[in-house]
Amino acid sequence: MSPDAYCQQKTAQSGSSFYYSFLFLPPERRRAITALYAFCREVDDTVDDCTDQGIARTKLAWWRGEVATMFDGKPSHPVMLALQPHLVTYTLEQRHLQAIIDGMEMDLDQTRYLDYPALRSYCWHVASVVGILSASIFGATQPETLLYAEKLGHAFQLTNIIRDVGEDARKGRIYLPISELQQFGVTAADLLNARHSDKFDNLMRFQVARAQAAYDEAFALLPKADRRAQRPGLMMAAIYRTLLSEVERDGYHVLTQRISLTPIRKLWLAWKTYIRG
Repeated sequence: MSPDAYCQQKTAQSGSSFYYSFLFLPPERRRAITALYAFCREVDDTVDDCTDQGIARTKLAWWRGEVATMFDGKPSHPVMLALQPHLVTYTLEQRHLQAIIDGMEMDLDQTRYLDYPALRSYCWHVASVVGILSASIFGATQPETLLYAEKLGHAFQLTNIIRDVGEDARKGRIYLPISELQQFGVTAADLLNARHSDKFDNLMRFQVARAQAAYDEAFALLPKADRRAQRPGLMMAAIYRTLLSEVERDGYHVLTQRISLTPIRKLWLAWKTYIRG
């Protein structure tokens, strides 16, 4: 299997909403973004699938070395072999790829976030940086476009956190800031034991409103000159914002179920955004 085929398989198997936006890209950019996403999946799986923290840290350290080796022109992993040809073309920086690994390691170091600034730092490492790299691959010609991508990545991660509250709690992780749980009268035990309440609804209503505001702030930063090139990000946003609407429509029952959209609905939303230009 070629490195590109490996990345394609890794991306398609994930079932992620991101996959549907990649389908509309020119072949070269599609190969680059697929390799980037496969890298993100690899390092994320290192933490999620490994029950021994020591082994997980060792694997992440290996990935740090592999990233550095890739920039020296001698990668060994299929994902790095697929990504390496695109580094110069799309001005991808090592510090951003290393920052993603830093974010994954944060999941080994802590399972709670005291306040929103602390959560924002986590989101920057695991999502905003990915947004910056993605925007570069899609074709960013204005500095404001990278600011847009950074904010959009943040909005995506806030959406993921909302969708996965119950799933994360079952893993012992709570990403909703402790200060905000206290503000709305919800305890960590409520989340860990899947206790739904009116207080929890108010908490989630606040979280959804903030995520929606983050999307609006991101869109306001996108220069008109780069809008067409950045359509893949806008497609993903259409899918994710629809997911937020579904969470609201379902009454915020995210403690006991993982709300998702069907593949055909994701493809339809991506297509509508694409033809809108």
